[in-house]
Amino acid sequence: MAAVDASSPSSSSSAAPRRVNTPPSPSSNNGAGSDNFDRDLELELELERPEPDVGDDVEWGRGGGSSGQGRGRGIRLAPLGRKQEYGNRHDDEEDEEDEEGKRFLPGRGAGDAQAEDAVQDYELYTPDEEAAVVKRLDRRLVLFMGLLYMLSFLDRSNIGNAKIAGMSRDLSLSSEQYEWLLTAFYITYILFEWATLLYRLVPPHIYIPLCVFSWGFIASLQSLSTSFGSLLALRALLGISEAAFGPGVPFYLSFFFRRDELAFRTGLFISAAPLSTSFASTLAWLITKLGEGGPWAPWRLLFLIEGFPSLFVAVWAWSFVPDGPGEARWLNAREREVAVLRLRKEREQEAEMREKDEEGVWKGDKKRGVDFKEVLQTLMDPKCYLTAFMFFSCNVAFSSVPVFLPTIIKEMGYTSLTSQALSAPPYLLSFLTVLATAALSDRYRTRSVPLIMHALIACFSFTLICLLGVLHSSQHQPPAATDILDAATTDDPHPTITWTHFLRYLALYPATAGFFTAVTLIIAWTLNNQETASRKGAGMAVLNVVGQCGPLLGTRLFPEEEGPYYIRGMGTCAGFMLCVAVLAALLRWVLARENRKRKEKTMREAGMEGGEDDELGVPLVSSHDEGVRRGEEEFLFML
Repeated sequence: MAAVDASSPSSSSSAAPRRVNTPPSPSSNNGAGSDNFDRDLELELELERPEPDVGDDVEWGRGGGSSGQGRGRGIRLAPLGRKQEYGNRHDDEEDEEDEEGKRFLPGRGAGDAQAEDAVQDYELYTPDEEAAVVKRLDRRLVLFMGLLYMLSFLDRSNIGNAKIAGMSRDLSLSSEQYEWLLTAFYITYILFEWATLLYRLVPPHIYIPLCVFSWGFIASLQSLSTSFGSLLALRALLGISEAAFGPGVPFYLSFFFRRDELAFRTGLFISAAPLSTSFASTLAWLITKLGEGGPWAPWRLLFLIEGFPSLFVAVWAWSFVPDGPGEARWLNAREREVAVLRLRKEREQEAEMREKDEEGVWKGDKKRGVDFKEVLQTLMDPKCYLTAFMFFSCNVAFSSVPVFLPTIIKEMGYTSLTSQALSAPPYLLSFLTVLATAALSDRYRTRSVPLIMHALIACFSFTLICLLGVLHSSQHQPPAATDILDAATTDDPHPTITWTHFLRYLALYPATAGFFTAVTLIIAWTLNNQETASRKGAGMAVLNVVGQCGPLLGTRLFPEEEGPYYIRGMGTCAGFMLCVAVLAALLRWVLARENRKRKEKTMREAGMEGGEDDELGVPLVSSHDEGVRRGEEEFLFML
């Protein structure tokens, strides 16, 4: 039979492969002839698959490149201009046509263009290969980043457990000094949010381990503190080291995942916070118990034991963390190839956002580097600040739960250990809700709808807690702040008002799940709507600089004299979660308007282009179909 071979000099690059339906008869007496027949029949069966009209922007050739592993046999598509391992090319005319770009044949509409895009996505890897690579990235990279974030969250928040374990007594700390220890961390954390851009300047396999080692070393040094001043300095340094890591991890994950895949991966990363909170109190209780009667104070042992794991994991991270999908050592050669190729469409969209210089090199499109012009443009973009103020509002609400949750549970008449156990379920629900919502958000390619929904649910929950507190305080004289701890040891849970305690506790579940999910979606939305890597880094820096100011306000909303109901604090949190919903709706409207303008501009530009095909002398594809095709390839904001 006549086999189709793009490497043949006599084959025209613009001609579609010819289908031959009659295989040659095998020779019964010739073994070589039988082998040839089997090979030709296999090729014939491969050609029986439906062939979309791919025109002259792809070429046909035998499969089996140098990689070998996982590649199918028979016909394989490869774009013109690729290296020889993706298809043999010996025709000089094909080289000349490479520079002419894509040419649409007469009669081909938007549907054909979509079919062509589907063929090009399939040309070098199969959907099964891609799914396997994504699963491996999730199990290795995303879960490892979640582990690092869990250690980070543990080292920053264990100061509360250390205070209970005797730190305030041993260091003679006043209530105001303790608040400054919390504030010092957030001040430096905010000031060094710009370090997100360092993910583009320093190889991540070096940068991330240094961050992990730094905060682990500083967290362990807190066990040697002898005064308020020394502990204050260490808390400030801890804020710097953690600011260099945590806020930039979603940006780092965008090196490996597509826009419509980021929410779930960000959710996996962020969910490490509620997961660690759910068992942090129990772990601290265990360490404190082990330290009683020992040579070291329990709070010093707590800082030391919870800080050391980060030091060991930092050594592991040095060889485990890749700089990009093409450098992941725990992927084989074929998997690394697929991991890079699956992102090429978005990388091409990033390239189209840049102008070519005289040498044809994309400006600012460097493997490592930052385009400061794009950074400045991002800083001047109002849309960037809408997400930042949403993040600020979520962080104000987030600071309420650690203060309020133990108090409301103690009021129900439980012991300290039981109240710690009851503190875990809301965070476990948050963990599951974040993952489920993020997965649905990626599937339906929307951020605003679930964000608005969860923000309103959290707003309603905080409002309910506030109103129940008003009702409770109007019926009963609230206890003094000094009597709150005594109420935790009583066996009388005030049965006449038990239903209010129960409702307030239940309302904490949707409130906690609401703002944790909102934080995840806001981070993913910020990354989705920045076209290039430099813009993403700048967007994340703005998001965190503004957003991390929220805890500075939130930690001041719950003075002891307003306990145990904290009506003003709960009402403030409800108002800020309502602001999240309003800002999300406003941003959705702005982005939808921008998308409409971009599509209209693309249609107008396509309508100005006309003429006939130089070779065939017939009109090219209609301007409407061309505009639709270009509109699909244009970068559009995710709503």
